[in-house]
Amino acid sequence: MKGLLKLAIVTGLGAFAFKGWRDWMGTAQPREDDRGPAGSSGIVRDAGPQTGDTEWDKVDEQVDESFPASDPPGNY
Repeated sequence: MKGLLKLAIVTGLGAFAFKGWRDWMGTAQPREDDRGPAGSSGIVRDAGPQTGDTEWDKVDEQVDESFPASDPPGNY
């Protein structure tokens, strides 16, 4: 048990040191802000198949139309 605890501590310190090193070197990638304007649900994509989607069947269309409802379509 002591070995596992030591491993967890060393791993945590290593992750903390690596993050600090990335911040110090300036290589940390800034996260994209996907929150959208205040009071909104965030950035909303257009409905329908996206660029590069080759297969779009009836179930995919119904799932896309039902979002953000909690229930999946009834025909699967």
